[in-house]
Amino acid sequence: PGVPWGLWGSLAAVSPQDWEQRQEEDTLLIERILLLVRNVLHVPPDPTEEQQGVDGDASVHDRVLWALHISGMDDLLKFLASAQVEQQWALHVLEIISLMFRDQNPEELAALGQGTAGAEHGEDTRELETLRQRELAEKRARALQRPSRHSRFGGSYVLQGLKSIGDRDVVFHKGLHNLKSYTHDLGKEPQRLPRHRQAA
Repeated sequence: PGVPWGLWGSLAAVSPQDWEQRQEEDTLLIERILLLVRNVLHVPPDPTEEQQGVDGDASVHDRVLWALHISGMDDLLKFLASAQVEQQWALHVLEIISLMFRDQNPEELAALGQGTAGAEHGEDTRELETLRQRELAEKRARALQRPSRHSRFGGSYVLQGLKSIGDRDVVFHKGLHNLKSYTHDLGKEPQRLPRHRQAA
């Protein structure tokens, strides 16, 4: 299909104008061009013409989309969709975009967008996962091979018959082998005598 360059050029000249300076004719021109693009994209495919084409040949719809891309119309549509002051065209632009993707399968579009980068990313993710699993297995093996260390906690014992403060039994926190050397002064700082009172 031929590209109506005059229409796209007039839309490109009108669109970036400040909306306060835009004349009513300019607004009507923009709306008419958007409706024309919508109507062109809305034409249903002709099955007899599609069957005559060679496999892998672009359909009429695809050729129209390519012509829109070459003319820069897709950039103008993006501008109209994203500009805050051009919100009045949002529904027209939305309808045109939905008609652009009319014959497309979402899964195929997503796969095309990722391409080889997506495949490489998936392969990298699998490699990282296998490395992580191997590292976890090595950690588990090292933990099992680690010798069991003796605990420094010897336990707590109640010494019956030996009273502490308050008429309760003494609780002994050392190992049983230290029980023979137990005194009430265990763990206390020894009181130091001043030098003048120490024995010569």
